[in-house]
Amino acid sequence: MCARAVWCACVDRRHQTQTRIKRVLDSMTPMQLKNVESMNNDDAVFNKLVNSVALTVHGHAEIKRGLLLMLFGGVQKRTPEGIRLRGDINVCIVGDPSTAKSQFLKWTCQFLPRAVYTSGKASSSAGLTASVIKDPDTGEFCVEAGALMLADNSVCCIDEFDKMDPGDQVAIHEAMEQQTISITKAGIQATLNARTSILAAANPAFGRYDKTKTLRQNVTISAPILSRFDLFFVVVDDMNEVCATCW
Repeated sequence: MCARAVWCACVDRRHQTQTRIKRVLDSMTPMQLKNVESMNNDDAVFNKLVNSVALTVHGHAEIKRGLLLMLFGGVQKRTPEGIRLRGDINVCIVGDPSTAKSQFLKWTCQFLPRAVYTSGKASSSAGLTASVIKDPDTGEFCVEAGALMLADNSVCCIDEFDKMDPGDQVAIHEAMEQQTISITKAGIQATLNARTSILAAANPAFGRYDKTKTLRQNVTISAPILSRFDLFFVVVDDMNEVCATCW
């Protein structure tokens, strides 16, 4: 019985996917279909897409590849037991100051219409997740969405991630892995969706990244938060002879 239920679920999911693909293809013009077909036959399409990411930033091809994978996202899965596995990719960029970390975040916010940009230093746990406020007109309590809720099905860019208070970092544990936000306050009990990828930028704990130490020793982020990031990129401002002469 369980095997038959799993088979029926797979068939239904495949039918939904085919219906969704057909709906997208029907909404496209012949010229758009021709462009998609030419991109499909191009062997260098991935490199072209990577070169189109953050044109104002020179180099950093690996970071641009990671951002491109985050924008496409992974495949959301659900186990036979009903456990939901997230398909969104969380990315963290750690590096020296003035290495264009914030430029990647701002480009992502400009590229995606529903992306939300926030600063970890100025945002509280309620501002990132959700808060319960009292309506001045009716006097009833209502839920006010935070940055993670507003970025549902999109990307939430958090700058100065290392400067967040430890209590505020604890508040986003559930949102980063389970992609939900649970609220139990003022008589309101709710579980809200936060199906978003998190793109974070952090500075090293000692001002500059120390290559002699591990990543865990260079950033002031707790171990549970570190485990919830799928990709880490380290940007080091190395000095060469030309830079040393200019300096």
